[in-house]
Amino acid sequence: MSVLLILIPLSLVVAALFLGAFIWAVRAGQYEDTCTPSMRVLADDGTVRGPKSEGFENQPARTR
Repeated sequence: MSVLLILIPLSLVVAALFLGAFIWAVRAGQYEDTCTPSMRVLADDGTVRGPKSEGFENQPARTR
């Protein structure tokens, strides 16, 4: 029974911390734009580059 006297206030403190973190995230704008990041993957704007990093330029092309 004495354990409940410790666990109940502790759970209330943890819940208050999670509520505070959620309110901080909403005010900081973390949940403003939820659609654009998932659509950005589908956009073909040519920014994705192939294996042109150092070490790949001087190798001959593979043939089948």
